[in-house]
Amino acid sequence: MNTIIRDAKIIDSESPFHNQTVDILIVDGSINKIGKLLPNLENTAEVKLDNLHVSQGWFDSSVSLGEPGFEDRETIANGLNVAAKSGFTAIALQPNSYPIIDNQSQINFVKSKANGFATELFPIGALTKGSEGKDMAELFDMKNSGAVAFGDYNKSLDNANLLKIALQYVQDFDGLVIAFAQDSNIKGNGVANEGIVSTRLGLKGIPNLAEELQIARNLFLLEYTGGKLHIPTISTAKSVALIKEAKAKGLNVTCSVAVHHLVLTDEKLENFDTRCKVSPPLRTETDRQALLAGILDNTVDIITTDHNPIDIEHKKMEFDLAKNGTIGLESAFGALLTVLPLEKVIEKLTSGKATFGIESQTIAEGNKANISLFNPEGKSIFSKDNILSKSKNSAFLGTESKGKAYGIYNQGKLVLV
Repeated sequence: MNTIIRDAKIIDSESPFHNQTVDILIVDGSINKIGKLLPNLENTAEVKLDNLHVSQGWFDSSVSLGEPGFEDRETIANGLNVAAKSGFTAIALQPNSYPIIDNQSQINFVKSKANGFATELFPIGALTKGSEGKDMAELFDMKNSGAVAFGDYNKSLDNANLLKIALQYVQDFDGLVIAFAQDSNIKGNGVANEGIVSTRLGLKGIPNLAEELQIARNLFLLEYTGGKLHIPTISTAKSVALIKEAKAKGLNVTCSVAVHHLVLTDEKLENFDTRCKVSPPLRTETDRQALLAGILDNTVDIITTDHNPIDIEHKKMEFDLAKNGTIGLESAFGALLTVLPLEKVIEKLTSGKATFGIESQTIAEGNKANISLFNPEGKSIFSKDNILSKSKNSAFLGTESKGKAYGIYNQGKLVLV
């Protein structure tokens, strides 16, 4: 689809047109011409939107979509459309399905389901069979089929030796290991951050130590083995400090923070709202500020939505019994702009591609058009009307939002809200 994007301000520090307002002519999926007042000689479709800004396509490093097995929560088809309308040109799909994505055929299945969509899907293979933490899955076969990393979604590997072996094994084919950090023994039956709020509400607490102890262990293992380690969705101030120290040592470690940990705190649990029950749990304002500081000084590499659709039957129940997880694609951009400057938001939504070995496309003539379209201005309140996912379990309902995502141009397709 040939398109002219009119009067778009480019936010792309790698582009020669950074911070310039220009027209972008896209022909056969590639950027043909960038300039002022480009002529429309062939009745090409035009995109004109209020205060339009564009950047390299955004990438979300942690998305669950349910399918296969939990299609009532979300399907791959609808999930990719939601991602596109939320401004994401690519997502990494977690193996959080039934069956677990732990072999070559499952990787091929989800990739085939994603064919033809504007948003690209990059599968993460489970690190262990069935994500049970006992036996290593078929990592090399999955890598050959297109898996970009290996990890058990929201499950910490208790067996330190198994993680050691995995870190050594994947070096033969430049694989990336994802290690969620939460010591199950210290977590126990905890359901919320251990602190004043959990004590006041009578909820069993999960101390920061549960995450920090596991991160320290995993970093020791990485120092011993070498290789590449990604620590997803960190949530505490001490976690940021540990990773900063590891990077200073030269360890090949990256980490991500979920949008909800940058914007919300455990104070949101006051009404026992299970939409705010996530893993790791929402922490304190002190932790939130430390995570934001980690973003600003680049200790934190990636911002993710950690989008996890959960059906109402597993959310609208007693807090202790409700499943962890919040959807986050639709609310991500607007929520982030309330706590971070625009250029830093764009940087952290695009830089994750390098961590996962996915090629980036600068906005420049001759390159593939892989573009997110958005307006960074305007304030609103995030409501149910903004939710496009099948599941409605958003922790951001009723929160302030700034700006909006318009959609994307990718794979030769234009998708707008």
